[in-house]
Amino acid sequence: VPSWEPDVPPVHINSAARVLLWTGLPLIAVLAVVSLFVGVSALSPAALWQEGMSGRSAQILFTSRLPRTLALMLAGAGMAMAGLVMQILVRNRFVEPSTVGTTEAAGLGILLVMLFAPDLPVLARMLVAAVFGLAGTALFLAVLRAVPLRSMLMVPLIGILLSGVIGAVSTFIAYRYDFLQSLTAWMQGDFSIILRGRYEMLWLAVGMLVALYIAADRFTVAGLGREVATSLGLNHRAVVWLGLGLVALISAAVVATVGNIPFLGLVVPNIVSLMVGDNTRRSLPLVVMGGAGMVLACDIVGRLVIRPYEIPIGTTMGVIGSAIFLFLLLRGRNRVA
Repeated sequence: VPSWEPDVPPVHINSAARVLLWTGLPLIAVLAVVSLFVGVSALSPAALWQEGMSGRSAQILFTSRLPRTLALMLAGAGMAMAGLVMQILVRNRFVEPSTVGTTEAAGLGILLVMLFAPDLPVLARMLVAAVFGLAGTALFLAVLRAVPLRSMLMVPLIGILLSGVIGAVSTFIAYRYDFLQSLTAWMQGDFSIILRGRYEMLWLAVGMLVALYIAADRFTVAGLGREVATSLGLNHRAVVWLGLGLVALISAAVVATVGNIPFLGLVVPNIVSLMVGDNTRRSLPLVVMGGAGMVLACDIVGRLVIRPYEIPIGTTMGVIGSAIFLFLLLRGRNRVA
């Protein structure tokens, strides 16, 4: 597996990480403010000031715009962290939850719940989706062990094939029960449905950030491989299952709340790693910021391009993410060559 660790002294890498952190925070703040005031309904700081906290503008802000902006940031940060964890555990730069079957398996779990147990509470649906997502990820790892990998590009290709198979199963079930249109709309990735009271599961991303930061050094060592990690006294199996559990939970929360956001967990960790290296503790804050900022930017673009209508985040992120994914694949092949 190629390393993106820059060939510069560590002090320069740490300085670059600090510069990126302190320049990225204001940019995230600007994007968040723009997100609050972009939409079909007219909303402006002047209207908020004139109408007060009991007016129509305040109702729009606190019922729709603020929850949507928070959901964008939490979902983006969570999926970016999930991609970082997947890449560390699989030891491959070209994997993330939407390319190894995790999100597709979580979607299959939600589909089955909606068909056979529609009265389950939202938290129970998320837990079912998390179990399915964990099973899908475990299946991917089992396939990797069974298939001889002669190229690093085989890993993402196997993951994409597995995702396609799971997606085909979901499509077949939805077709048989006349649920295909609802499944397609649900899995597309759309934040227009976010209102206050319908996004709170995404706060799991904060818990995931805390857990990852506490165990960051363990994940860095686990990324060196089972033999090296074990020789250094690390319980490799426990770290792997911790990581897979975190990935399954956040993927299930995002899928259950807004649907699938493709390529985000692949693009952001790779870009961060190219700039500051592979150390998990050093790159984690930048991955969080990058995920939140990219989703905010893509959502704003989607709301402005065909205003007053909007393009779902799954479409905008899919176009941008697939282009960067192709670039990373070609770059990785050239590095191997």
